[in-house]
Amino acid sequence: MCGINGVITNQPAQHELATVIQQMNDRIIHRGPDEDGVYTATTDTSQLVMGMRRLSIIDLSTGTQPIYSDDKKIAIVFNGEIYNYRELKQQLQQEGVTFKTTSDTEVIVKLYEQHGVASFAWLDGMFAFSIHDLRNNKVFITRDFFGEKPLYYTRQSEGFFWASELKSILPQLKQRPPISKRGLNLFFRLTYIPAPHTIYEGIYKLRPNHYIEYDLTTQEFEIHGIGEERYERPKKVSFEKAKKEVHDGVFKSVASRSIADVPLGTFLSGGVDSSIVSWCLSKLSSKKIDTFSIGFEKASFDESDKARTVANLIQSNHHEFIINEEHLKHNIHEILNNFDEPFADSSALATYLVANKTRDHVKVALTGDGGDEVFGGYNKYYMGKLNRRYTSIVPKVLHKTIKKASKGLLKTTDDDRGLRFKLDRLVNAVDYDGGFYWDIISLGFQPADLQAVMNNGTMDPHVFEEYESAFKKNPTSLTDFRKVDQLMSLEGDMLVKVDRTSMLTSLECRAPFLNKQLWQYTQSLPESYLMKGWNKKYILKKAFEDAFPKGFLDKSKRGFGVPVGDWLRAGLKQELEQYTETSFLEKQRLFNVEPVQHMVHQHLTGQKDRTFNVWTYFCFQKWYKNTYSAL
Repeated sequence: MCGINGVITNQPAQHELATVIQQMNDRIIHRGPDEDGVYTATTDTSQLVMGMRRLSIIDLSTGTQPIYSDDKKIAIVFNGEIYNYRELKQQLQQEGVTFKTTSDTEVIVKLYEQHGVASFAWLDGMFAFSIHDLRNNKVFITRDFFGEKPLYYTRQSEGFFWASELKSILPQLKQRPPISKRGLNLFFRLTYIPAPHTIYEGIYKLRPNHYIEYDLTTQEFEIHGIGEERYERPKKVSFEKAKKEVHDGVFKSVASRSIADVPLGTFLSGGVDSSIVSWCLSKLSSKKIDTFSIGFEKASFDESDKARTVANLIQSNHHEFIINEEHLKHNIHEILNNFDEPFADSSALATYLVANKTRDHVKVALTGDGGDEVFGGYNKYYMGKLNRRYTSIVPKVLHKTIKKASKGLLKTTDDDRGLRFKLDRLVNAVDYDGGFYWDIISLGFQPADLQAVMNNGTMDPHVFEEYESAFKKNPTSLTDFRKVDQLMSLEGDMLVKVDRTSMLTSLECRAPFLNKQLWQYTQSLPESYLMKGWNKKYILKKAFEDAFPKGFLDKSKRGFGVPVGDWLRAGLKQELEQYTETSFLEKQRLFNVEPVQHMVHQHLTGQKDRTFNVWTYFCFQKWYKNTYSAL
């Protein structure tokens, strides 16, 4: 686990590039505090330098990077873990390949040397790596199947740059790129910016399961999809057989994600996913495992009792931390600014705190991330199902009346995200034209609200256009919803949150549910196996129900929410009000002054709870002020 950087240019001398790559490495020292590495090469047409920072997890003594092929014609810098590297290594050894280290990084080099870019599809893991192949004078820059590990890239007058975090690239540019209109609109709708966009014009995220092929002779590059290694599955499988395969598949994935030469534990929230991962790890371990959970002083957000139930069941060494606003007072600025672009998933605050506490005890933590996408566990999947039924029964004209009447009945003044909040969100997401799921996933602003606060020159009415093109029609089925989430919210939100907050504390997080084989298997199952009636993650719960007290896995779970709505009215109020000052907004020229001030006033005075709107706005302005006041 580490971070990588790279530069290709035909301008500076090699010694200048060495300084640049060292600066880029220093920017991400938190990702890999154990050691660093640099690779340089000069061709007839270009200068190339690749760097990395390493957090030593596997092969502590001989895993130093860069790693080369035996003839030194291939070099790699690598960020991540390859969970099936032992099996792949055995296959290569049967082909007569020899190894000098026990690292997973060398396996990638030898695989590529033997089989080329086709071998990228064989890797089960989380990774971003760059390979320089002197044989064809090309560089290959690759990102994993789900996008667990980040990869940014840009071509500027100074050269071609790539890095694990934006903070490595930005200081190397002559000037800060302008704000991307598409990136800005994606953020305000979603609360995050999914690949391939960033908040900056001309800087991009490499899409998951893709690689860049950069030709050092022509100075041109192309982006290719890696393709998926297909797992043959019968078209029809009984529920009982599928249940057993899910059980065995999850257990096997936890086992593969627990390979480490350092101590590891689990994040345990008490929800279905983290509970199952923790139970599996406890069965695989010969000694008590460490589990880590976080709770809140605000009772409606605290579910630490569920985590304690599981910890007692598996007899873990359980570590519990109860937090309030005071715990975050000194960290919130560091946490939000570390994302390098606007990011408004408030659960990142709690994720950072639990990661920071966990790092005091272990170096690796297994998480339940991905379980909802793989097995169909989100409440929004209900909402998609309800929209189909609702719009087939209730005439559009009648819905307009219901929506208008509900404004008063469902209005909330407190950030508790209870039943009225969920019903209000459902009513406002109902769509008769087929685009309802795009509104459901818009946790920041709905189109009408965004149009009110954002000026006409900033609005992008086609914000989801390129993502919609992945479907022949608007997403309407559970399979469609899960695919949207894989493309957007998993890559752009969930995995960003965990990667940046855990890496900020130098903790490696691994997600057993994010396994290509598990994903492809559940994609082949009937949707009723995943959601039976209104019972979400049905087959996963059934597969593990005997391991837990009766009914435990069916208990409702709130998610990893943080009461930022309350905090905006308290400790963050003064800073928020600064972002609504007329002079500030007029100088910024992005927003309509009066609607913004009205929105914030409603929330601060308790007239209406507008937590998601205001928190999204707050996070953007915090990023903006931190970014542009420093220029």
